[in-house]
Amino acid sequence: MKIAIVGGGPGGLYFAALMKQLDPAHDITVWERNAPDDTFGFGVVFSDETLGGIGNADTEFADAMGRRFARWTDIDIHFGGESHTVGGQGFAAMSRRELLRLLQERCRDLGVLVHFRTSAPDGLTGSHDLVVGADGANSLVRAAHSEVFRPTLDRRHNKYMWLGTDRVFEAFQFFVKETEWGAMQVHGYPYSDTGSTFIVEMREDVWRRAGFDATEDDEFGPGVSDERSVDRVRELFAGELDGHQVFANNSKWLDFTTVRNERWHHGNLVLVGDAAHTAHFSIGSGTKLAMEDSLALAACLHEHPSVDEALIAYETERRPVVESTQRAAQASLEWFENIGMYVHQEPTQFCFNLLTRSRRITYDNLRARDEEFAGRVDEAFAAAQGIEGGDRVPAMFQPFRLGELELRNRVIVSPMDMYSAVDGVPGDFHLVHLGSKAMGGAGLVMTEMVCPSPEGRITPGCAGLWTDEQRDSWARIVSFVHDRSSARIGLQLGHAGRKGSTRLMWEGMDEPLPEGNWEVTGPSPLPYGPGSAVPRELTRADLDRILADFVGAARRGAEAGFDLLELHCAHGYLLSSFLSPVANHRTDGYGGSLGNRLRFPLEVFDAVRAAWPAGRPVIVRVSATDWVPDGNTEHDAVEIARAFIAHGADAIDVSSGQVTGNERPAYGRSYQTPFADRIRHEVAAATGTAVIAVGAIASYDDVNSILLAGRADLCALGRTHLYDPHWTLHAAAEQEYRGAAAPWPAQFDAGRRRPPTSRTDAVRPRLSLLRAEESDRNVHLRWTPPREPASV
Repeated sequence: MKIAIVGGGPGGLYFAALMKQLDPAHDITVWERNAPDDTFGFGVVFSDETLGGIGNADTEFADAMGRRFARWTDIDIHFGGESHTVGGQGFAAMSRRELLRLLQERCRDLGVLVHFRTSAPDGLTGSHDLVVGADGANSLVRAAHSEVFRPTLDRRHNKYMWLGTDRVFEAFQFFVKETEWGAMQVHGYPYSDTGSTFIVEMREDVWRRAGFDATEDDEFGPGVSDERSVDRVRELFAGELDGHQVFANNSKWLDFTTVRNERWHHGNLVLVGDAAHTAHFSIGSGTKLAMEDSLALAACLHEHPSVDEALIAYETERRPVVESTQRAAQASLEWFENIGMYVHQEPTQFCFNLLTRSRRITYDNLRARDEEFAGRVDEAFAAAQGIEGGDRVPAMFQPFRLGELELRNRVIVSPMDMYSAVDGVPGDFHLVHLGSKAMGGAGLVMTEMVCPSPEGRITPGCAGLWTDEQRDSWARIVSFVHDRSSARIGLQLGHAGRKGSTRLMWEGMDEPLPEGNWEVTGPSPLPYGPGSAVPRELTRADLDRILADFVGAARRGAEAGFDLLELHCAHGYLLSSFLSPVANHRTDGYGGSLGNRLRFPLEVFDAVRAAWPAGRPVIVRVSATDWVPDGNTEHDAVEIARAFIAHGADAIDVSSGQVTGNERPAYGRSYQTPFADRIRHEVAAATGTAVIAVGAIASYDDVNSILLAGRADLCALGRTHLYDPHWTLHAAAEQEYRGAAAPWPAQFDAGRRRPPTSRTDAVRPRLSLLRAEESDRNVHLRWTPPREPASV
């Protein structure tokens, strides 16, 4: 096979070496624009998992790398005048220059032709069987075929500079420095016995206030370091350098750009490494991903009869792994962009927050690595709740006070529409559904969205509170929860708006009824999505009537004995539609600015709050983003939350989306938690208002991690409780917790012991060697990295 590789970085050279080992007859040429000893940065980091794959693929090269590694197992975090060490990590680093030298030597020994200081010629796809674009984040190959690869380049908000120091760190270092200009951070790690990488990062506004913009000079050309900035870094971080030098290597202030491509291959052309995707340096994955790409691509070419089939297999195999890493990297880079939100945290909690920022490391994961540090995290959280000493109580089983309402634990059964009422009356189904969840141990059980009027329903099966018969049926359910469990029960009240008059979910979600429809209304005559009914624009008289309906429903809810009321201002229902510029195009006092769009939802909130008993909390569910251009963003959500808090909301329940059928959500584990985190730290915490996280929170480990990091005060789980109505009790058993926060019903007490299990401990690092192939050239090419590897 005749192979052209554009780019002589680690990904391109490693692929060339692997393919030449598989078949020395391959004719492989690499073109690299830079000189062989040109490189940016200082050290590159590898996890133990990645090194396992490299070792299986080429033992000779892996041994050569291993002899040059600086290894460590600890992470040191310096913040707030304290230093915390967390062990059990398992990482290695080496000089980037040395890595490139080893790869260059390996390619030369194997007979790969490498042209340095040479741009790749045109027409390679016509003259070669395979062309590999491995030319980095600023890929010319990708740019030349942008109409095929369809890249998106997301330029981020922080400034960073890649430097080195002759201070040899003994572990990975995070220095978080509060200055008069704002928070700055250093990512540092050893890469040899003579030096360490020293990356300085801060938000652009902090960078400007600190005067770094004045150190930039247009006269500096490519590859020339900005010495005035380096001098300023030496001055600011003299304490962290501890008398040692900091030095540059083509170092300039940069903005990180996240690269994504809709496709990675076309014809016989394929992208690898940063040309295809980038991941923020805070999880140390750029070189790792490039070399794993090369490994997978070589394996697929070896296993499939044609280049076309191999490239399809390569992208199919690698894309889920890369996208998972990019999600973690995105969470990590956004955490560092927003680090100023967290500098008020107690140092131990701050350290835990930093370590779990990407959601790949969790509390249980850390406890398995460093039990002593995990114990300090538990103690700090308990102390913040006013609990001193005693046995460890998992964070999810710490009690919580919501206004005057005492909750035994911090688990909420999230509202879930059941579409099983008759004429708005909840029946035996609802008794069993909500009763079983209450007996399952959660601190608070929420109803589905209960509608204040017949025309406020989503479907004919929606429950209501517009009649006394409905009230009395709800009272039966509330009494059962109070009499048979320790849970409290909350009422979610909402009006469907333009999303009403649709079929039952299992008959066609969001599809209009074929018959028996009722008129749908909204702030503007804009349908929810294609095929949806066009709502009638509400008049002032309509608004007054709807407000009165909400008040009547709230009063009936109070009479039924509900402990809490949640006003549903999310998911594109009526009040959410008023908040969103996507659904609200009004030109009167209820449309336009965010303040105007808030007007009617706040009027409803005030009226409901006045009708609801003063001692019972009222909370609000919001959609923190609309997931569409020109819709509400997380920054709008902060202001929406601020407004409801100012009007007396006891908690903000933070969901997202479902405002328009055209949304593009970024799904993932706990994907909505960052929105709750932002609202909590920017507005809610200062007022003592609780924040509830919800959305793809699936494990008790996730719940504990969210709470311990201070991202939310309570966690709501929906589908998890559909799968297991006794999820909270089972979580207590799994954690060997037997306290009062998770009491088993007396009738079930005999089953509270955790049964034997043979499940693999999910928090332990794992390495899977699947379908390993061994050739006489000592190449194992089917390595699959863990789906959720640890990151720094």
